Formats: sequence, structure tokens, C-alpha cells
Amino acid sequence: MKPPSGNRTIRAVGAMSGTSLDGLDLAAVEFRLKDGNWSFKLKDATTIPYPKNWEDALKGAPELSGEAMTELDVKYGKYIGNQVSRFLRKTDFSPDLIASHGHTVFHQPEKGLTLQIGSGAEIANQTRILAVADFRTQDVALKGQGAPLVPVGDRLLFSEYDYCLNLGGFANISFELESERVAFDICPANIVLNALAQRKGFDCDWGGELGKKGELIYQLLDRLNALQFYKNNGPKSLGREWVETIFLPEINKGNHSESDILCTVYEHIAQQVANSVSVSGKMLVTGGGAYNSFLIDRIRAHTKTELVIPDKQIVEFKEAIVFAFLGVLRLLEIPNCLSSVTGAKNDHCSGVIFYP
Repeated sequence: MKPPSGNRTIRAVGAMSGTSLDGLDLAAVEFRLKDGNWSFKLKDATTIPYPKNWEDALKGAPELSGEAMTELDVKYGKYIGNQVSRFLRKTDFSPDLIASHGHTVFHQPEKGLTLQIGSGAEIANQTRILAVADFRTQDVALKGQGAPLVPVGDRLLFSEYDYCLNLGGFANISFELESERVAFDICPANIVLNALAQRKGFDCDWGGELGKKGELIYQLLDRLNALQFYKNNGPKSLGREWVETIFLPEINKGNHSESDILCTVYEHIAQQVANSVSVSGKMLVTGGGAYNSFLIDRIRAHTKTELVIPDKQIVEFKEAIVFAFLGVLRLLEIPNCLSSVTGAKNDHCSGVIFYP
């Protein structure tokens, strides 16, 4: 990807909602382009936990009719816009644009289907600020996976690391291979770990304490590692549907305790991360899983790569930072989706611009 010329500064807000429904992440970021190189300063950031009604609405979105889904898309766009407006009043940050990932309801790129709700038009109307949204559909239309999108930010903003690993709802990784950026979803992570912890009455497995008490179920570990997805070459991505139809039925077989299942899933994640790393080097680890000491210990046990856990704001808001950056690239008409990552026909500049 040819670096852009000229020097400039652009201020943006990134809005990110992950599959684990932890909340809405907002990041106020100042990006600087100087002599073809990008840098950034995170000015402020926050996570807004979803109220119960919004958590239930987003969780139940896949079951809605077309009309009800359209209504939720509009309401959720208004919700994002209102939350961004409140955030900006508190931070005194004046952005040039807002870039919103939206919330993924469906992601089946093999069918040419992906849907992220959260109307960009409503975000622009609520905030009176230019908004960029709907980053994935164009890539899927170009026969790509529509994911992951963060690697262009890994390449241009975090180039000092050999690998960038994110442990969110899904574990995904990106790195340079033969002068191309490659990236892919590795396996489920918090989307499954949280669900198992919730069966025991906890929101999540803090620090991996529940899993640490369990024992490995070797037959389950073998079955998980043998799933077809792990034999496929990239580009490849995962969605909620795969977890529900393929992964969860495997872990629900037999009469095992949640702690034993958790212990086995942790080992599975660690082994699959290790399988994704070909050489030693420095690996940046972000996402909620970076706080899970048991998971980090298991990954360290399986790889010689140096795991680097950055400061709290990068751990928690890297994806929101990068989505703000994707919006900046879209505004400047610079490619923000890499075909080497998603498998699309070509690099392209994705995202729909909405003017207030």
C-alpha cells in the first residue's frame, strides 16, 4: 500500500461494539500524517456498559423480522449518536468525523452476507458531525471475508510489533508475511468463555480463576482442535453463527463441569494461538482477554513469542482507535481494506459517509 503524501492532522471518534456485548467503546483520537508516516494520540476514551434493555435487544436481534430489524438499526444509531454527543460534551473534543463499527448481527461471508446495525445517518443527525459506518459490506461484495478490518491499523499504527493479537469475542491475529499483511480469526475467545462463566452465575471468568480450577478434558480438546475451520487456509473469519452451530454443540457433549470445560477451552485457545505464530518476535496483546492471567500464561506456555501487554487504554480501546483510523482513511480515500487480509478481489476504501 503506497503511503500518502503531505502532512496533516485529523481528529476522529471511533465507536466499537464487540460480539461479547461488554458495552460501547468510544475513543477520541488525534491522527497525524507526517512524511508518509502515521501516528496517533488517544485524547480520551470510555466504555459505556449496555443497559439491560439494550443488551437484550442486541442479543435478540438475529431473531427479529425485517421490519423490526430496520427499526432497531435506527434506534441503535440514535443511541450511538446520543452517547457520542454526551462523550464529546465531557471531553471537550471536537472531531472531524465519527467512525462507527456498529453491532454485528449476521456475518456469513460465504453467503455474501454481513450486517452491522447502528444507522450512520442517525449518528450524523444526532451529533451534527460527519459519520462513517458500514465498513464490511463492500468487502464481502468483493468476495472478501469482511473481516478482520483492524490489520491496516496494525500495519500503519503499530508497526513496531511482529504480531498483533486481539483477545476479544474472538481471538484474531495480524502480521507481515512476505511483504503482505495477513490476518485471520484464530478461534472463539470471550464469546465462549463468558457464556460458560455465566452458566455458573458470573459475568465472566475474571483472571481465569474458574478455568484454573478445572481439569483438561482431553477428548474434548482433541475434538475442538480437529474442527474443519482450523484446517482451512486464510483468509478466514468467524461469527456467532459458527459458535452456536459448530463449537457449542461440541463442548456441550457429555456430562462435564463448567470449570473442566473452561479449562479445556483455555488450552484450546492457547494451542490455536501458538499454531498461528510461525516465528518468535514481539506480540502486542489487546482486548479483554489480555487481563485474563490464566489465558496469558497458557499462551506463553505454548509459544516462544514475547507477549507485550500495553497500557490499559490501548488494551481496552485499540479496536475503537483503529476504527476511528479506518474512518480517517475513508475520508481521505486511502485504501482501508487489504485484500491480502480479507481475500477480496482487490484493496479498497470501504465505509459509507453520512453528512449531517
